[in-house]
Amino acid sequence: MTVTIKKLVGLTLLLSASLVAAQAKYPAGATIKMIVPFAPGGGVDSAARLIAKQMQTNMNVSIVVENRAGANGSVGGKAVQTAVPDGMTLLFSASTHALAKQVMANPPYDPLADFAYVARVGEAPLMMVISPSLPQTKLKEVIDAAKQQPDKWTAGLPALGAASHLGTLMLTKQGGLNLATVVYRGTAPALTDVAGGHTQILIDSIISLQGMAKSGRVKPIIVTSAKRSSVMPNVPTAVESGFPKFVTESWYAIWAPKGTQEDRLQLLNKEANEAVKQLTKSGAFDQLGIDPVTESIDEFRKYMQSYIAENAELLKGAGFKPE
Repeated sequence: MTVTIKKLVGLTLLLSASLVAAQAKYPAGATIKMIVPFAPGGGVDSAARLIAKQMQTNMNVSIVVENRAGANGSVGGKAVQTAVPDGMTLLFSASTHALAKQVMANPPYDPLADFAYVARVGEAPLMMVISPSLPQTKLKEVIDAAKQQPDKWTAGLPALGAASHLGTLMLTKQGGLNLATVVYRGTAPALTDVAGGHTQILIDSIISLQGMAKSGRVKPIIVTSAKRSSVMPNVPTAVESGFPKFVTESWYAIWAPKGTQEDRLQLLNKEANEAVKQLTKSGAFDQLGIDPVTESIDEFRKYMQSYIAENAELLKGAGFKPE
């Protein structure tokens, strides 16, 4: 009798586990909405579309990328935070998302506590570009000119708390600059203003800047990786240019609404990691300048906690006040 009960309990647990696993899978033909909280054409958007296309192929579902720019990325973030937690609405953003509480006076959510973690998928060095009409070609020349005529130099920021913002803070601190900044709604409009000479400097992901840099519409000065990037090997690093501590990067990740079923989160993590591996193998990541990242959900969570703590200190040390 006891054996029979044990067998029945074991069978029940097995069936329950199978049912949960089955529920975690997406039905064929389902449509997942992947929200990018910035304007089309930037590094976050480019990375999102690459990942979405590969995951769509692998999962036999439709993944629609939707751009919802505004309020430093929090418009798109809020749309995901308040969505039904069923895994059908995802957020694809960058390191910007992690620092919402540090850069906004009234943040609409806590990035650490109010979202479910899915996967961190990639990293990319930043690149500094200037208007093509400017005569400077080296980092020291730019810094010297900005010191001599600070009223003629402005740096564009695609978003507060973005890797571009942190990179610009590093530039001003290590270069001893008092550099005026202007905040844009994403990389694309900031890049357009640099190309047109309305804004002089932009530091942002190499993913979004390399196209216009290669075409000569903006002038590349340095990259912020420890070694030169394979997508623009002729551009020196900040380290080579005399600034050994000027090393930083952007990173990209996927989040879901808090309360999303754990098995579905694990499935999404597995599919995102598989997509990263395939995009790396095909060379698609290399073409954009993305370094692949494959992590567990727990590894992603710990990385984000560490990233926030480290860069909160950078912002505080720079005297940054939330807006």
